[in-house]
Amino acid sequence: MIASYGFNATLTAAPGKGADLLALLLSGLDEGSPGASEHCVVYLVSRSASDPDVVHVTEGWTSEEDHHRIFAGEAAQAIVARIGGLLAKEAEYTDYVPVRGRAAF
Repeated sequence: MIASYGFNATLTAAPGKGADLLALLLSGLDEGSPGASEHCVVYLVSRSASDPDVVHVTEGWTSEEDHHRIFAGEAAQAIVARIGGLLAKEAEYTDYVPVRGRAAF
């Protein structure tokens, strides 16, 4: 599948909560979670090299509509509900239209 919609998010956890935030975001790859959807073609969670409380998420989706539909579901909303309590400030998002790339994990 090809991604036609995506975004990067930078999330800053409350001091000392970076590992909890990272674990929660990685749970998005579990069966039944958003990152495991066939419509999610990229779900990359990274930690800042200089600040363990800063986490970056890159997502690529088959379409913006698929992303919104999946994130309206119960599994995604459960993750989203827990994220807020871990953050020191509001997440920063940058949306994009993927052009070409490669991912091998």
